[in-house]
Amino acid sequence: MNDVLGWLLDLVQSVDPVARTILASVGIMLETSVLIGLIVPGDTVVIVASTAVSGPVEWIAMILAVIVGALIGESIGFALGRWFGPRIRASRLGRWIGEAHWARAERYLDRRGGLAVFISRFLPVLHSLIPLTVGMSTMSYRRFISWTLPACVIWSSAYVSVGALAAGSYRELADQLHWAGYVFVGIIVLFAVAVLLVKRFLQRSEERHMGAASDEAAPDEPTAQD
Repeated sequence: MNDVLGWLLDLVQSVDPVARTILASVGIMLETSVLIGLIVPGDTVVIVASTAVSGPVEWIAMILAVIVGALIGESIGFALGRWFGPRIRASRLGRWIGEAHWARAERYLDRRGGLAVFISRFLPVLHSLIPLTVGMSTMSYRRFISWTLPACVIWSSAYVSVGALAAGSYRELADQLHWAGYVFVGIIVLFAVAVLLVKRFLQRSEERHMGAASDEAAPDEPTAQD
């Protein structure tokens, strides 16, 4: 495993640092822009590019580049929603997404406002739909950015840091331990599990704000028939 992992990490590190940083920025821009996030694994691109980070300057540069890329992607989604939102929703792609997802995004935004923008950055599907949905709403771009910026900072810092930490730990131990590769894999797996748990927690805690009004009624609430 050490040989294979070492070869892969060296391959990534052989790419020009500026090119790696730009690639990570573009990857997350595509991941956060309208609906492309359902196809392009921007988080994977960021982690892979971050394994080649070799110092605090590159670490900071990578985080800043990813933040900028995420904000550009979010802004593209907002702009498309403002100008073409209804057309996109009615298009073949919009129908492929499903009306249920569009309705959930609308309800969530209506009920949680800016907080929905912040939390959706960490939720599947919604992180691609919310910028477009905000563009179709009355929320201003300034308010949208003020909520999505801190979420992008947290997300970018976490993903870049874990990629750099995993690769750095491996390189320090590779010459001493035959199982150093498992340290790398273990860090990535633990991070993936932590991300999954956070997403599930947020999904469950916010579910009531996304459901239809009929789904929120208490079990003992009297109905018209009663």
